[in-house]
Amino acid sequence: MRNRTISAALLATAVAVTALVPHGAGADSPPLRVGWIATFSGGYTTGAKVADAAVAAFMKEHGDSIAGRKLEIIKRDDGGLAPDTAKRLAQELIISDKVDFLMGITYSPNAMAIGPISTSVKKPLLITNGAANGLLGPNPYFSRFSYTEGQLTHSLAQWALKNNIKTAYMAYLDFATGIDAADGFQTAYTAGGGKILGEVRIPVNATDFSAYVQRIKDAKPQAVFVFLTVSGGPFLKAWVSAGGPQSGMKILGTGDMTNEANLPGLGDGALGVITSMNYSASHSSPLNAQLTRDMHAADPSVEVPDFGAVATYDALQAIYKVVAAQNGGSDPDKAMATLKGMKFESPRGPIQIDPQTRDIIENIYIRRVDKVGDRYQNTEIATFPNVKDPLEK
Repeated sequence: MRNRTISAALLATAVAVTALVPHGAGADSPPLRVGWIATFSGGYTTGAKVADAAVAAFMKEHGDSIAGRKLEIIKRDDGGLAPDTAKRLAQELIISDKVDFLMGITYSPNAMAIGPISTSVKKPLLITNGAANGLLGPNPYFSRFSYTEGQLTHSLAQWALKNNIKTAYMAYLDFATGIDAADGFQTAYTAGGGKILGEVRIPVNATDFSAYVQRIKDAKPQAVFVFLTVSGGPFLKAWVSAGGPQSGMKILGTGDMTNEANLPGLGDGALGVITSMNYSASHSSPLNAQLTRDMHAADPSVEVPDFGAVATYDALQAIYKVVAAQNGGSDPDKAMATLKGMKFESPRGPIQIDPQTRDIIENIYIRRVDKVGDRYQNTEIATFPNVKDPLEK
């Protein structure tokens, strides 16, 4: 089998050769190649379809070229929590496909694996999901267009305290991002006088949640903070079966659990769940309405955007702005300089890239799952404006 390990020196040489090709605007300008690495299979299949519709909507609204360079998106599925696979795909996109930018990344450990490659060859990566703290500091060519767990959990903890929720239990998936989420919630919640009555780390591959639900009920908190991503459905099913909704305890979570693509499958079991997120499909703005229309037109099976689709849409906006600022060029250092401090209106609301951390500054919305007619939605019930990550420095 061919050895797929590519040294940093070989990568640097390949990029240096590629850099000899002129990237300015003109009749012979090369295409603008964007390598899109994310999880497009397994539990993320529906979200992937929504993101595809967002790309189609973006190209309808902004065109398929910028400054004389035609956009080419090269899509690669990392298959899930698979750092080695993500690293290999990044190498192949840089060496074989000669991409100008990378974007995507569903799981933070996958981003961490790509970091040394991005740094060694100066390849910008615009993250559209991975939310763990500490991703950007050691990786100077990373910027984030999604959110951090700290933004979500600190806002959620503040909301809980304002609403007189004084005791909570924590149940979260046992990997880096889940641990970050729980630490962030606990730090902000206890600093404001809240009390954590207990916690449980849940294996990422767990399928039976009945024992975890019983532990929560036995502790008798006013609320349970959960970080469960695509495991939210099995948890809520176990919660309903155990009579959780009748206990009076509130479920507080990060918004990926009640992502718009998941809501129909969650059904009535999700009603009343409170989440914090940087986006809701019910957000009222002209840009969000336009994106919703254009995505549905691109794929009639897609009813509304979700947070991942909006982050993908905004990452492409940023890439276009960066390339336009260079009159068609894609010099990585100039690209990062342009990204720092960049601000524009998004379908989610106003966003800005922090000039010091390269992380996103954005509104965080507290949302409640409601049923409106025959459809479920995340209704915005509170807004924390212009939230910076509380940990990134």
